[in-house]
Amino acid sequence: MNLQLKKIGHRYGATDVLQDIDLDIPAGKIVCIVGPSGCGKSTLLRLIGGLERPSTGQVVQIGDPPGDSLNPLTYVFQDFALLPWRSVEGNIRLVLEDHGITNRETEVIISDVLTRTKLTDFRQALPKQLSGGMKQRVAIARALAVKPAVMLMDEPLSALDSQTRELLMDDLVNLWTREAFTAVYVTHNLNEAVRLGHAVVVLSRRPGCIREVVDIDIPLAERTLGHPDLERQQQHLWNLMRDEAMAADQELVNA
Repeated sequence: MNLQLKKIGHRYGATDVLQDIDLDIPAGKIVCIVGPSGCGKSTLLRLIGGLERPSTGQVVQIGDPPGDSLNPLTYVFQDFALLPWRSVEGNIRLVLEDHGITNRETEVIISDVLTRTKLTDFRQALPKQLSGGMKQRVAIARALAVKPAVMLMDEPLSALDSQTRELLMDDLVNLWTREAFTAVYVTHNLNEAVRLGHAVVVLSRRPGCIREVVDIDIPLAERTLGHPDLERQQQHLWNLMRDEAMAADQELVNA
């Protein structure tokens, strides 16, 4: 299933947040969205996921989601959103309830996503017993469990320290390499964008519109830390954003 964004615009009251967003999100690719603070990145993700309706334009689904998809559009948030009284297994099981699947099917799905996210040994652990990186692995496992057509990832690594962020990026690359998934990935971190994105969408200051879509053709598995081509791409992204990021920061300071 592909997604097409056609002339998306959005406003809150008298404030225009997004304007004339045309974007294709192809199946099996990770599309990263970057831009200055307040440019509407997370708002755009909510519009894609149907949590809000755009003021203008539309989000169009092209084709059907996979036949075994239990939730075609699924979120991964930066704050993990785990239930503290449920174990790792219990948090994953939660999203499989009320879908009419058998207990055996549920167990197979849970075991599969625990294996894929390296959480098998932590099946019965509670969130309070886990590091931040492990909590986010649980959130990713929970999203994978419903076999989404598109994962909507809202700054999923921003709450983590730099070392854990590097490890989680490696995990996401390994997950995608093993079984390609489609994702829209919002981040303020340009290193994350060039490490994970098949395409990086650069939004302008508010009202956010697309300044450029930067395609990155390097295979994900070859995007090692310090890769010279990635560093050039990252610098290009920063050159596109720098002046507007400085202006947006000044706006926030004066707000």
